[in-house]
Amino acid sequence: MNHQPTPKLSYLDLAPIAEGRSIADGVKQTVAIAKTAEKAGLHRYWLAEHHNMPAVASAATAVLLSHIGAQTSRIRIGSGGVMLPNHSPLVIAEQFGTLQALYGDRIDLGLGRAPGSDGATFRALRRTMHSADGFPQDVQELMGYLYASDASNDVTAYPGMGSRVPVWILGSSLFGANLAAKLGLPYAFASHFAPRMMGDATAHYRQYFQPSTHCQQPYVMLAANLLLANDADEAHYHFTSAQQSALQLVRGNLGKVPRPVANMDTLWHPQEQAFVEQSQAVSFVGGVDDVRPKLRQFIDTYRPDELIVAANIWEQDMRLASIELTGTLELFALS
Repeated sequence: MNHQPTPKLSYLDLAPIAEGRSIADGVKQTVAIAKTAEKAGLHRYWLAEHHNMPAVASAATAVLLSHIGAQTSRIRIGSGGVMLPNHSPLVIAEQFGTLQALYGDRIDLGLGRAPGSDGATFRALRRTMHSADGFPQDVQELMGYLYASDASNDVTAYPGMGSRVPVWILGSSLFGANLAAKLGLPYAFASHFAPRMMGDATAHYRQYFQPSTHCQQPYVMLAANLLLANDADEAHYHFTSAQQSALQLVRGNLGKVPRPVANMDTLWHPQEQAFVEQSQAVSFVGGVDDVRPKLRQFIDTYRPDELIVAANIWEQDMRLASIELTGTLELFALS
């Protein structure tokens, strides 16, 4: 009988900017989250790139990661992810090569294909809606810069050459799963907001994975929303911040992270509720004893090598307390 190894636990952050708070406040809170995650024994701390979003302070992902790196010492730090269609592969190689030079071999580079932006933002980034078409080629070009052993090519990344920063493929469909399998790279699935294809994508990745010098066996990271509290009602109350943020996306009415509310029924229509709850289906909210069996069943069903969790809510103290409670779940390999 095969025994599934105990998965690792990591944290995904957007450096959220809450209502009534500034970008500087969001950055300070993000540092506190990273430090708390490190102290709690989590394996990685990742930041995601988004543009033109009032609730997100991690648009300049590499810059903020450098600040996080200076405030931590052990936890791996990286992007979850950099949206490569927004950038030149050479520039990303230089940025993450610089991070590796600063903070050693605890840097990860997660790469996403989705634009993560609207058409106007794409134009502001000097990109087009077709920039993602060359994603597979751009990934391989980027890896060529990072894994080059010498300067024999016409263009070399300084810094970057020989840094061998681990590259991950992020996705929410079969496209990313297929690319990660073909290149022999670890795969992270965005199940915290787009879970529909989770089972199919992870099964496809494992079935068609081709071993490489980067990864000898398939390695799956799944994302989830996780909010733990000593009182289950308190956790569900504060999770309404995340539900409202998802509702804002549905309505195209973006704002800062909203304060929690006592009753979501006064805010959404049934169709909106169904859409938000479907998008946030991989969420574990409540007391430790309530969450533990549900999370254990999820792990047993999908067999992730690693779970990366998010809690983009208004109340910072709840985010910190939730991280501190993760050890009491006794479901993860913490360091």
